[in-house]
Amino acid sequence: MNSIDIGQTPSLASRGRPDRPLTDAEAGRLRELARRVRRHALLAVHRAGSGHVGGPLSVAEILVVLYFHELRIDPARPGWPARDRLVFSKGHAATALYATLAERGYFPLEELATFDEIDSRLQGHPDMTALPGLDMSTGSLGQGLSVGVGMALAARLLEADWRTYVVLGDGETQEGQVWEASFVAARYGLDNLCAILDWNGLQQYGWRRPGGAPGERLSPIDNPVGRWEAIGWRAIELDGHDPAALVAALAEARATSGRPTILVARTVKGRGVSFMEGDYRWHAKPISDDDLRRALEELG
Repeated sequence: MNSIDIGQTPSLASRGRPDRPLTDAEAGRLRELARRVRRHALLAVHRAGSGHVGGPLSVAEILVVLYFHELRIDPARPGWPARDRLVFSKGHAATALYATLAERGYFPLEELATFDEIDSRLQGHPDMTALPGLDMSTGSLGQGLSVGVGMALAARLLEADWRTYVVLGDGETQEGQVWEASFVAARYGLDNLCAILDWNGLQQYGWRRPGGAPGERLSPIDNPVGRWEAIGWRAIELDGHDPAALVAALAEARATSGRPTILVARTVKGRGVSFMEGDYRWHAKPISDDDLRRALEELG
């Protein structure tokens, strides 16, 4: 299977970030890419017999919009000094990141079949020493924003115009280090830093609903917009499965001066597969042959 060419962004390295709204055709191509990313992620977990499921399905549109529309990057030069930086802090959702990188041309799609093998470049969590296109190794939740703050400060000190993006899971925002980093980013007015919160409302463990049925979970964090704004960030709430909304919010983030921005992207864990959607038990779970068949039928 070949990677898809969505047309409007053959090389953001040469043309910069487009500021116009998406056309319907472009939004459709991004949605198709997100569908493909979901299929790749499910196939990878099925082959490996282990891996995370719910988070990769919720973050697909966010990654596709970043890599195919927003980021100033060049897959032929993954170490290009002027590139934008991305820290994928919710590293357990690596299959979606790997699928997006492969579709963008960083490595062959066929390599996705090696996910989680002992000698593979595609480990259960991203390893920047093994795979091109990664700006940070992640998986220890809560640490990614601190790294992003350092990258944004470095750009300011170097008088460089590249931007830094950090994709966070809502479960990891229970880590104190996230809030320490957010305070520092606001204190330094890092308007070249943009965080994207994959706010799917579920985590694997914890926060059982009092008096609720077994298996019900409270959202890991409530009122994220108010929390981040109170610290000094600009917070934009949006539909995280709508490419046009993501593109518009990212443009707003670039136009914001004097403070960092976070996109609070409302998403659905397990998006696209009815029996996985909104079920925390699909956070990390082997996929049976029958589950895979049903899921791929639903995804199309």
